Amino acid sequence: MKKIKNTKKVKSTNVARKSAVAENCSNVWSWSIYAYWFIILFFIASTFYILGRSHEFMHPRTNVVVTEEVLAGPDAYIESAKAKLVAGDMEAAVADLNAAIDANAASNTYTLRGEAYMQMGDYQKALSDFDSAIEVDGMNAVAFYDRSLLNTRLENYDAALTDINNALAAQSMKPSDVLNLRDLYAKRGQLNLWLKNWQGAIGDYTNSLARNEGSVSANVYAERAEAYTAIGEYENAINDYTSAVRVISEQIQAAPSQEMRESQSSNAMSYFEKSAALNLNLGNTDAAKTDLESAFAIATALNDEESMSRIQNLINGLN
Repeated sequence: MKKIKNTKKVKSTNVARKSAVAENCSNVWSWSIYAYWFIILFFIASTFYILGRSHEFMHPRTNVVVTEEVLAGPDAYIESAKAKLVAGDMEAAVADLNAAIDANAASNTYTLRGEAYMQMGDYQKALSDFDSAIEVDGMNAVAFYDRSLLNTRLENYDAALTDINNALAAQSMKPSDVLNLRDLYAKRGQLNLWLKNWQGAIGDYTNSLARNEGSVSANVYAERAEAYTAIGEYENAINDYTSAVRVISEQIQAAPSQEMRESQSSNAMSYFEKSAALNLNLGNTDAAKTDLESAFAIATALNDEESMSRIQNLINGLN
């Protein structure tokens, strides 16, 4: 009987131990469940947050205002204006440039609008825009050059000369792709010629011809010949007229139109006549006659009866 009691006592102890273990396991399992669901809920919340931010990024709120300036910035207006300037639609170009200036008052934008106004004959607005362009950028060579052209049209030659000097200085320090020193020197030479600064004109034309950029213009030779003529250097003038005719003969076939080819031919005829007059002053009668015969041949090709008659009379006078 004593052994049976001990056995019951052992069983009772084992049952108690199992119950405690079960209770402990139950507690651990409960905490594990809580931790598990906490992780799941955190993951779900994070996922919704991320998806929400992505949705907001891909689909902006409808209360964000998208202005016309955002859709078409100043660069777009400027490019559109350039195309319209080339096409000759000045009013539409001005409208685009107005919008560009409202978006960003850049120096080159004022310059372009000034060019459009100048083509439209609104010289006061053009002058105001060139002034504004230079105020924004004091090294804007194109604005100085354009204002020089405008002052030339207005016959303000001294102001035009000052502007071309500034354009030359600005181009040397801050080059513009749309200008080159050859053309700038030629323009200043022309202004000096009109102002009867003969030596200044000769120096500028010589500098222009010495440059490599751009193409040589027959006008530069012809205008330097005028300056040489004014100071009595007839031989140099004759050589320049000869060079002007040579340039025309080289370039005439590449002229874009028949009208341009006829204009160049007419210029060559005029240069031959001027060369003939200078040869007569030097006593070179045969050379003068040769020049006049060349001029007569061009007049015949152009079917210019008035010039043919005039030149033929000159030739007859030499005979």
